[in-house]
Order: sequence, then structure tokens, then C-alpha cells
Amino acid sequence: MAAAEVLEPGLGATSPAVLGSTTRLRIVLYFGGLLVLMGFPENVINIPIGFFLKNKLHLAAHELAIFWSIAAIPTYFAVAFGFARDVWSPFGRGDRGLIMMFGALGAVLCAGFAFAPPVYATFLAAALMLSACFLFVRSALRGLIATIGQQHAMSGQVSAAFSSFEAVPVVVGLLAGGLLSNLLEGDKAAQGAHTLFLVGGVLLVLVALYGVLKPRAVFDNVHRERDAAARLVDDLKRLVRHTPIYPALLIWLLWQFVPGFGTPLQYYLQDTLKFSDAQYTAWFALYFAGAVPGFVLYGYLCRRFALRTLLVWGTILALPMMLPLLILHQKIGALAVAAPMGALGGMGGAAFFDLIIRSCPKGLQGSMLMAAAGALAIDGQLGNLLGTTLYDHFHNFTVCVIAMTVTNGLILPAILLVPRGLIATPDGVVSVAAVDGEDAAAITPAL
Repeated sequence: MAAAEVLEPGLGATSPAVLGSTTRLRIVLYFGGLLVLMGFPENVINIPIGFFLKNKLHLAAHELAIFWSIAAIPTYFAVAFGFARDVWSPFGRGDRGLIMMFGALGAVLCAGFAFAPPVYATFLAAALMLSACFLFVRSALRGLIATIGQQHAMSGQVSAAFSSFEAVPVVVGLLAGGLLSNLLEGDKAAQGAHTLFLVGGVLLVLVALYGVLKPRAVFDNVHRERDAAARLVDDLKRLVRHTPIYPALLIWLLWQFVPGFGTPLQYYLQDTLKFSDAQYTAWFALYFAGAVPGFVLYGYLCRRFALRTLLVWGTILALPMMLPLLILHQKIGALAVAAPMGALGGMGGAAFFDLIIRSCPKGLQGSMLMAAAGALAIDGQLGNLLGTTLYDHFHNFTVCVIAMTVTNGLILPAILLVPRGLIATPDGVVSVAAVDGEDAAAITPAL
């Protein structure tokens, strides 16, 4: 397989340089546009499906959790999609080729599902097949983000931008999803499902067209790091032997485990606090929107403080964020604390993603970022199943809150496992650390 086009400019360049503010802004806007655009199809389709399964097919909490566990199967193997990104160049256009190819394929699939009956099997097949398309596009985008972040000592800045822009379609999708769920009720179910899939198809066409763009600020500022003549087995060995990825993945898994935040929280808010679909999605929209100021703050702080400092304080701030759920028993109070809860976790979330980017082996950024996505899917589903089991057994959401707080607290000792040199510098300073699994102490100022 040919090397990705995106890594061809500047072949052989090895000295990272800090890009000018205008160039960095253009890079961030390019990534932001694609993040927002590709986030809408998933949210527009998946959120109403969840309501349809709960309200119309009357799935119990554990049954809905099982549905999403099955639907996430492609994501469990996300590392394979990331590895394909690192070694494959569709149409000779690298990341852009992946975006064009699988954006178009996803649009075709949406058109087909638009005219299928709105039943359990249809929704499951759609979730599985569209997930594979999204994973290819996501691997191209994340691999490119990580490559630029590493090569130009701006991993914290792209992490903050990634987290902020990714929240936009989630918030809008949640607000729209609660309203669109009405389309999947009663006699309107078939027509509503057709509309949702057609809208998703149109959005995926736009994703494919986005791949045609080739801004110089992005594609003139990356260079190849993977040898095009390298054997696939050697790349796999290099990925597995790159020891810095393991502490980073452990921290990521602890952060995303959150037993009780998925299905149990939905049933708690809707069955105990009597939230409507629109109120439930509004709560989550406020929560995710509340995290955005934390992401933006991280983009400022990451150039002034070492990543280690931000990892510690980000974790400490996030520890109490779920505790308000222990004392709230009314809708107004729950809605009022949603945004502050999200704000407490914003800086930590950006810091943990920054660590993932810094931990990537050279030339295999797509593999590492998608390995994190796959681990997250498995971890999130296990956390959801554990939380659902606890909620069904104790009939009390308190135990779920305690479990989420404990897992977040375990991040603090896990930070001690990260190679020191990898997190000893702020953005704009190149840390020569964790190369081929070694913890190098040398720290070199960026050019």
C-alpha cells in the first residue's frame, strides 16, 4: 500500500518548528470545520434511535445497553482503521482520499436505510455499517491532527481545538435529537426514520466534498515519518513495543470508564426525575457545552505550564464533578448544575487527549489515536454495563456516582507511570522523550 499523500511534503524534515499564529489558526479552522461537519450525521441519527428503542420498542435499561454494545463492534477494532490510515492512500490522496471515499459510501448507505422499515434490525445494521464509514474518516482526521501536533509542538493546542469543535455537533445533536425523537413515534415512525437517514446522507456528501479541499497551511506543514518501504509486520511490532502508549491509554480508560453515565443516567433522569426526551437531551447539551470553556482555557494554559502540571490539576478539578447528582432530586436543580459539572471536567479531558497525542509513535499516529478510540468503546461499554448492573441491582443512582468518582481518582497515581520527559514541557517546547519506548531526559527548545 502506498504511503499517505498527507505525509509526502517535506520528506526527511526532522526539526520541529513552532508555526506562526496565522498558520496555526488556519490549521485549527480546517480541523474544526471537518470535526463539526462529520459530527452531525452520527448525532442526528443515533440520538433519536436511542429514544425510539426505549420509548416505542420499550427496551429495558440493560437491553438498550446491549444494543449499543453490539452497535459499537466496529469501534472495538478501531486500531485496524487507524493502521489502514497510516499505510493506505486511496486515490493517491492519503487522508483526503479516505475522507472522500468513506464520506461518499456513508451517504449511499444512508440513502438505502432511508427506505428500510424502522425496526430493531434496521437500526442495528445502520449503526454497524455507518460506524465503519465514520471510523475511516475519523482515523484520517485524528491521524492528521496528531501528526501536526507532534511535528510542530502544538499537541495541547490541537487537543483543545479538537475537544472544543467536537463538542459543537454533540450539543446541537442532543438538542435536536430530543425534538426529532417525536418523529419516531406512532404512525410517523417510518416517515421520521426516512427523514433522519436522508439528512444524514446529505451531511455525509458534504463530508466527502470536504476531502477535496487541500489548504496549504495544513498540507504543506507535515512530513513523512513512516518509511514507505517498511513491512506491515514491522510497523505492528513498533506500535506494540512503543511503551509510552500504555500509561496514556490507562489514563484515558480510567477517564472514560464512568460507570453509570450512559444508560443508568438516562433512566435516572427520565424515570426518577421525570425528564422528557427534550429535557434529558438538554441536560447533556448543557453538560457538554459547559466543558468548552475548560477546553479553551486549556488551549491558553498549555503554552505556559508543563503537561504534567495540567494533568494533575485537571484530574483534581474533575474529581467532584459527579457529586451534585447525589443531592439533586428535582429537574430545575439537575439542569442548573449540568454546565458547571461539564466545566469541571473540561481541562482534564483536553489534557488527557494531549497526552495521547504526545505518546504516538512517529508515523503511526492514526493507529495510536484509533487504538484509543477502540479502547474507549470497549471501556465505555463495560462501564455502561457495570453501571447498569449496579443501577438495576441497587435501584439507586448513588452507587453509580461513587463508582465514577473512584475511577477518576485512580488517574492521579496512573500519572506517575508516564515517562517524565514526555510531560515535562509546555506546548511550543519540543520534548525529546519516549522515543522507541525510552524516557529521554533531553529537552530541546523549538525553532
